Order: sequence, then C-alpha cells, then structure tokens
Amino acid sequence: MAGFGNGARRHPRSSGRTGSQAGPDRATLGIIGLVCAVAGFFTLGIILGPAAIVCGWLAMGRSWAGSRPVPALVAVALGAIDTLLAIIWLAGATGPGNGLL
Repeated sequence: MAGFGNGARRHPRSSGRTGSQAGPDRATLGIIGLVCAVAGFFTLGIILGPAAIVCGWLAMGRSWAGSRPVPALVAVALGAIDTLLAIIWLAGATGPGNGLL
C-alpha cells in the first residue's frame, strides 16, 4: 500500500513512472521559438531573434545530430535571420540617413 510519503517517486524532482519532467517539453519549445521568430520580423527582432534561436536549440536537444523537429529547425533559421536583419538595421541607423539600410 502506498502510504503517506511511500509513493513510486523517491525524489520530488525525479521523473516518476510517467517520465514527465519539470519545464516545457521539446515540442512546446519549438513552437515558442517559431512564434518568437515570426514575431521578430515585425517587432523587436534584436530580442526575439536570439530568443527564437535559444528555444529552437533547446527543442532540438542541444544537438545537430539525430532527428530534428521541424518547428525547432525553422525557429533556429528564422531567429538567425531576424537577428542578422536587426543588426543590419541598427548599423544603418547609426550612419547618415533615416536608418533604413
């Protein structure tokens, strides 16, 4: 009988029988990264671009080897493009003109 404190989980942060872990899973991180990447094209690309790269990288399991979920790979690629375009835009804003390339 599983009494009070005598359950299947020995440590409060262990995976337990179902294998669930604390924090978002990889599919959720891939979708969050994809949303950040798409939103970065319209606003705050310098912030949302790197956020998309980090979320995509974590969703891929911090590795390029093995199978990669498509949203995670797209998040990394679009996040890199967001970041690059934001840096180019900021570099253009420092020179003469109105800041558009």
